[in-house]
Amino acid sequence: MITLYDTTLRDGTQREGLSLSVEDKLRVVQKLDALGVHYVEGGFPGSNPKDAEFFERVHELDLETAVVTAFGSTCRKDTAAADDAGLAALLETGCEALCIFGKAWDLHVTEALHTTLEENVRMVRDSVAYLKAAGRTVFFDAEHFFDGYAHNAGYALEVVRAAAEAGADAVVLCDTNGGTMPHEVMRATGVVALEVDVPLGIHAHDDAGCAVANSLVAVEAGCTHVQGTANGYGERAGNADLLVIIPSLVLKMDRECISRDRLKLLTEVAHFIAETGNIAPDPHQPYVGASAFAHKGGVHASAAARLPEAYEHIDPAAVGNLARVVVSELAGRASLTMKAAELGIDLSGDQETVGAVLDSIKELEHRGYSFETADASLEIMLKRRLGSYEPSFTLESFRCIMEKREDGRVMTEATIKLYVAGHRYIATAEGNGPVNALDKALRMAIGRYYPALEDFDLTDFKVRVLDEKKGTGAVTRVLIETADGEKSWGTVGVSENIIEASWEALVDSIEYGLAHPRQETDVPHGS
Repeated sequence: MITLYDTTLRDGTQREGLSLSVEDKLRVVQKLDALGVHYVEGGFPGSNPKDAEFFERVHELDLETAVVTAFGSTCRKDTAAADDAGLAALLETGCEALCIFGKAWDLHVTEALHTTLEENVRMVRDSVAYLKAAGRTVFFDAEHFFDGYAHNAGYALEVVRAAAEAGADAVVLCDTNGGTMPHEVMRATGVVALEVDVPLGIHAHDDAGCAVANSLVAVEAGCTHVQGTANGYGERAGNADLLVIIPSLVLKMDRECISRDRLKLLTEVAHFIAETGNIAPDPHQPYVGASAFAHKGGVHASAAARLPEAYEHIDPAAVGNLARVVVSELAGRASLTMKAAELGIDLSGDQETVGAVLDSIKELEHRGYSFETADASLEIMLKRRLGSYEPSFTLESFRCIMEKREDGRVMTEATIKLYVAGHRYIATAEGNGPVNALDKALRMAIGRYYPALEDFDLTDFKVRVLDEKKGTGAVTRVLIETADGEKSWGTVGVSENIIEASWEALVDSIEYGLAHPRQETDVPHGS
């Protein structure tokens, strides 16, 4: 049985740009609990008011599998464990499990802690023993273990032996600098497994791109406790991605850690934590990324539909993901037919239309369009071709005015003239830019007929200059991501005029959203 230990809420939040509120952290704990993670590290008590509040409130959660863990360090040099404020703060959290770190590299002991090698071993032994005497589960993180082992193996082993002899429930070998290679992890872990008689763990960072590999080979070498973060979040290049390690353990190595039923929540959990941290989910993340099982090439996509096991290393459903066809200039007729079916459009009996649409797609992509992340625009284009597209409104004209004032303020105003439900409307709105002003004016003009617009939020806006050599006259591609609280969709627009390209993508986003209204449900939010 492999024990999973998540440190997203502590180590993961050291990633630049990632900050979680107390409410965010509590929601993440619940998601990881639902996934079946065994230990969730909540933070460093006493380091900041946010973590103090978290540890006060987390005990109110009704958790099924996850044990919330507090993190800290060994006692300070020349200080008895019973007199150390940091260890006292750990106990005051009331957490059943505690994790402390101590130095395993002699260089850090003498140059960072400025103490003796003997005193560092005493700090490790006494701290573990003190917390164990208080009746807690204690994990010891041997910080910089692999670098320490490479420079002074005897001392690194002395440190981990001290923790094990003091009663640590697991000794965790840390690749803190993230530069150790898998074969080095395998060799060193194997040696430690012969030296100590307690469960071993692995805590890897990804500075050399080997964090997941190092975690998996450590398991092969005897580790039964694996630490990591959701989506690999963490300082510098990040930590080992626990959401890649888990399916690899279950599906590739046949190691028990979570049930296969819970494994189906993996993609949902990955995206939930990314969105909670206000980070766009990585579409190319193994197992859970939106592109992890995407097939783009025409022949490849067609063959994958007939024999998926020949082109997909696992069944995407096993991790809660989906296989999909990406339509591009590489697509063939079979690929386009399959993609249309995904969008609810049956082209199976109309090869003439398929051929014509395929030619259109190739021409449009030659002009700069890209439908790989713009399924909504693709669906609208297909419906136009089939004559089933019914626009929600008809544009007469729009105009944007930007004004820079003497006081430094920049004002943008947009006026839209259009027809909706047989009536002509004119709407003017100000915004923080032309696209924002156009969006507001459009909503003003048609909102009375389409109240669902209130649910639509533009969540991402990307601009790509396609031919930089043409400077300000270059063709521009605009991609817009829109969400309604239940789903999200992408649209694309292309023009030499960035505002026109933005308008095209904006209109598609509104049209698609109105054609696919959010499903109202009585299920409480968050259930």
